[in-house]
Amino acid sequence: MPLTPEQYLRPDVIQQVRRLDLKARFIVEGFLAGLHRSPFHGFSVEFSEHRKYTPGDDLRRIDWGVYGKTDRYYIRKYQAETNVEAYLLVDASGSMGYAAGGRMTKMDYAICMAAALGYMMISQQDPVGLFVFDEKVRSYLPPKSKRTHLTNILSTLARTKPAGPTRLGPCLHEIAARIPKRSLVILLSDLLDAESDDPAADIEGVKQALHHFHHNGHDLIVFQVLDHSEIELDFHGPVRFEEPETHRELQVDPEAFRAAYQEELQTFLDAYRKQCQALRADFVPIDNAMTFDKALMEFLLQRQSRY
Repeated sequence: MPLTPEQYLRPDVIQQVRRLDLKARFIVEGFLAGLHRSPFHGFSVEFSEHRKYTPGDDLRRIDWGVYGKTDRYYIRKYQAETNVEAYLLVDASGSMGYAAGGRMTKMDYAICMAAALGYMMISQQDPVGLFVFDEKVRSYLPPKSKRTHLTNILSTLARTKPAGPTRLGPCLHEIAARIPKRSLVILLSDLLDAESDDPAADIEGVKQALHHFHHNGHDLIVFQVLDHSEIELDFHGPVRFEEPETHRELQVDPEAFRAAYQEELQTFLDAYRKQCQALRADFVPIDNAMTFDKALMEFLLQRQSRY
């Protein structure tokens, strides 16, 4: 029996698909199919090249084909209204290679999300660029909107493997300085920095880098990708943990300090959530057990509430 679009939104199914272009297409088509059957089906129109009709618009620009499908009036946008230059920023540091319980790694999940977003935006003829980084920028593709450029983006992402240590703050400052004009900037990272031995200083450094994007006028979206076990700490018995970038080891009983750990994690998440709110940026915490449609819908709902 063939798989349904909804099944292709599950990370455990997507990771069985070998080609990244197919993963991106399955995620986007499954997501849009779900929107058509949900109270948010209007989003799927707004994700193409339309906006809602408002009094005073030229009636000749109403798309009657869309009206026939949605019973709503939408205006086809002009080229100047639709195109927005976007950049995908993908964290490829060592910590992104973590996964537990047979799930996709954080890196693979972030790559699938980046591929789907790139696929969606280039389908709308929006120029999309790509930065891949760890302790420094490893790959850069300038924004273009041609379908052949999507192949370059997907090829670069498919070759990306988590490797080096993280220097998140400096890398983001460098990238902010290299984007020449106001753009949509989408960051996919676990936000776990290892630049110093002071976590508070690392967080502050990243927050300053996020402010750099805001200062330059960019529309910023932060997807924080964590492994489900990093959130729940759902291990039992004595466990030996190894830090993936420094390789330091620690043997503990997770049940003994789960509550304290989750309280500290919540403080960590709140620090970034509050910073993004102050910058009018979207902060979307997701884990690699979450279906891709839920991750995309969380993003859309936040943007709907902000505009």
